[in-house]
Amino acid sequence: MDISSPTLVDGESAASYGTDIIPVGTAVRVRVPGSTGNVGPGYDSLGLALGRYDELTVERTDEPLLLDVRGEGSGSVPRTEEHLVIRAMRTAWRAIGMHALPGLRVEAVNAIPHSRGMGSSASAIVAGVVAANAMVPQNLRLSENAMLQICSQMEGHPDNVAPSLFGGLVISYSGADGFHSVSVPVHEDVVPVVAVPDYEVPTRIARGLIPESVPHREAAVNSGRAALLVHAMKDEPSELFAGTEDSLHQQYRASAMGPSAALVAHLRGRGLAAIVSGAGPTVLVLAANASEAERAAEAMDDFCGTPANVLDDRIVNWDVERLTVDGNGVIVDHIEPGTLR
Repeated sequence: MDISSPTLVDGESAASYGTDIIPVGTAVRVRVPGSTGNVGPGYDSLGLALGRYDELTVERTDEPLLLDVRGEGSGSVPRTEEHLVIRAMRTAWRAIGMHALPGLRVEAVNAIPHSRGMGSSASAIVAGVVAANAMVPQNLRLSENAMLQICSQMEGHPDNVAPSLFGGLVISYSGADGFHSVSVPVHEDVVPVVAVPDYEVPTRIARGLIPESVPHREAAVNSGRAALLVHAMKDEPSELFAGTEDSLHQQYRASAMGPSAALVAHLRGRGLAAIVSGAGPTVLVLAANASEAERAAEAMDDFCGTPANVLDDRIVNWDVERLTVDGNGVIVDHIEPGTLR
């Protein structure tokens, strides 16, 4: 699937509609997967949808905004119009031509950890844009490409929002005519295994450690590994270890996430295709099959007792989980009014 278009959507529209285009009682539920960006050597160009999900339920009311957030990040996010999901909904509605925020009852149940490199902000943006789009009449709805443009502009890049939108492995790039994404089917034997630590690394800090330029030789090696990785994910999982070797970003970010860098080295030393998930600090192994996934989980557990598993003089705790590759992307359903009452 190639999602592309010559036009950008900037969150504004020449049309103008009132909030009555969404009848009171209209309700939708959205389920959106997390994602890992970069996927090793695919810096700012590859993304993979992961089977850990946030769920958003939205109902149109005639009362002021009521926002309930549960699960991951619930103690640190606003319950106002400044919440990222609500900002994404407003942006989508402005693109359609509805500029006022209607009364809403919103429930967000989050399973994707925040500031861990698993696409929490991208999933929130996708959930908001898709929910907003589903609530308006069919003839006013945005295309898949328009949603990709809005989500990518809000996130700053498409490599996390695209897999959350479309599922699977996604190659993304940008040009003068906007953002583009191409989906690649993933071999059924590939099993993602994550180790999520109990510390955070904000993306802006991790990104700030990457130099403006790298040696030509490193860039050339990285290009070959990224190409091999796409082949390995689609057709030949036995090549995942070689395909996940990265020269562009992980080594420069290591100082901000010492235990994660040490865990990656620990796993790769055992022949496992380990990478930092997105900007970190979560560590991801792309296992070639179920038995290798079991071996990866055991190796992650073994690392917990090593001297390298320390941050600021304390032992780091890890949540180790075998996930699936989500092949569907975001799913939205209209539901009966009153679901959140």
